[in-house]
Amino acid sequence: MAHFRVFFSCFIMWAACFTTQASAVVNIGQDAVQLTDFKIEYFIDDLQSLDYSSVRQQAFQDTFNSTSLGTQAKVTWYRITLHNSTAQEQALFLHLPKAYHMRTLDIVEERADKLIDHVLIDLNHASDHPLMYSGAVIYPFTLTGAQTTTLYVRSHVYSHQWFAVEVYDDEHSRKALVGGHLDIALLVGMMLALMFYNGLLYFATSKKENILYSLYLISGLVWIALSYGLISKVFNTYGDHVFILNLSVFTMPIFLLLFMMAIFETRTLYPKEHRALQVILGLLTVSLLYGLFDISGALKPSSSLAALMMIVTFSVSISLYRKKDPLVTFFLIGHTFFIVFNGFAVMYYMGLVQPNYINSHGVGIGIVLEALTLAFIISYRIKVLEDIRSKQDELKRQASTDPLTQLYNRRYFMAESRYMVEKAQKDATSLSVITLDIDHFKAVNDNHGHSAGDLVLVAVSAVFQRYSRDADLIARFGGEEFVILLPSAGHAEALECAERIRLGVEQHSIKLSDELTLRITVSLGVAEVDMKQPEPIDSAIDQADKALYQAKTLGRNRVCAAETYKNNSIV
Repeated sequence: MAHFRVFFSCFIMWAACFTTQASAVVNIGQDAVQLTDFKIEYFIDDLQSLDYSSVRQQAFQDTFNSTSLGTQAKVTWYRITLHNSTAQEQALFLHLPKAYHMRTLDIVEERADKLIDHVLIDLNHASDHPLMYSGAVIYPFTLTGAQTTTLYVRSHVYSHQWFAVEVYDDEHSRKALVGGHLDIALLVGMMLALMFYNGLLYFATSKKENILYSLYLISGLVWIALSYGLISKVFNTYGDHVFILNLSVFTMPIFLLLFMMAIFETRTLYPKEHRALQVILGLLTVSLLYGLFDISGALKPSSSLAALMMIVTFSVSISLYRKKDPLVTFFLIGHTFFIVFNGFAVMYYMGLVQPNYINSHGVGIGIVLEALTLAFIISYRIKVLEDIRSKQDELKRQASTDPLTQLYNRRYFMAESRYMVEKAQKDATSLSVITLDIDHFKAVNDNHGHSAGDLVLVAVSAVFQRYSRDADLIARFGGEEFVILLPSAGHAEALECAERIRLGVEQHSIKLSDELTLRITVSLGVAEVDMKQPEPIDSAIDQADKALYQAKTLGRNRVCAAETYKNNSIV
């Protein structure tokens, strides 16, 4: 019985091995060849020095044609076994669409245990290589009728071993090359649009968070374009001097953390959360500085560091949400997208999950979704600040204006007049004052009530504004008394303005009700501001008041000047 169990176990192991080997062989029939999902084999060369003759004797493991093996498989050999089940010779093309991120690449073609071809591509000198096409390696080969061809691909990467291989006939090979990178171009286009939009916001607001957001967008854009081969496709450049751009994997979260600190004001409002963000910021900064000297070494722990960063930032977001921060809800939504999609990507880069579109493109999708949310947060914050500013402006307006007539009040007039005096002194221009008083205003209140008096005050205020100049400063000093300050107006011009206002009021009728209409008049006093006086405005108002009193004494509804009232009065 024991012997039977041993025999049965050996049989199962043998059958499994046979099945594994058979499953890695891809049969090519007479149909069009478009292989995008099939099994291959791989062997990790820990010594990083084995050649083809040594590797072909090693035990390979099964995987799929799109795979990720993490950071511990820097040099990996892949074996693609293709059997032509027809009697006709077939010309095919081996596509390596992710060749742009490799350091060196070997392709060995073998048939009937004989070496047919061997190609070595150093990505530092691959711009003019005949097999390079827009970041991909396209290797043509021939399948002999009814025979098996084995292709070995040695992939030597800088840090993360993620690999893809496809096999096409001529027609499908051309289609695959034409249709590549369109989705990545769309993501990059969205990032560029967000950068343009944020630039407009920065010119409008000059806020620090706009700069940090722009730097985050630039880092994200570089990382997406680099990681998915768009830079290679557009600029036809590869190797060490392009790989250094992977430092954007550190600058991107650095600027995101700085953005969080700025937008939530964590230094002053949330010191505990601020310290947590500072710790991660410190680790990322150290990794960035280390990457300037050894980028391959710095990128090895980048997936773990990214996972730690996502945990901390998400925890901080939850903490701010509990503390009722008004912006964190929107940030939490966008950051959740970022964490979910980047979580898939981190597992993909570490070789923990099988590749698919979502996890292989997770970082790009997550960056764009979060970038859109951050743009909304910036816009929303601008709206909040504008609302606050509007309320502040409204409070200032209410504090500086008379609530009934909407003219400026005495306090604002005195403050603004000092500025206008200084400007007139600097420009060597004249400045004049008109004081006004409604004639027999007390009788209006006594005969028709205070509501009628209010209507009269509003009506005459409108007349004052209509017949004065745009630059004139009009204020209600109290009761029925008004003052107008006229910049760049001498004695004669001030008298003309006063007379224009007097006539305007005299000709204006005020409708109190359907049955009652009033006509009223005003008396005015005019004085030119003497810049040599210690308090020029107070002195000018005092002189204008004396002229106003003289106008009332002479019978009201007239203008009097502060100098020689009798000789300069206008009836």
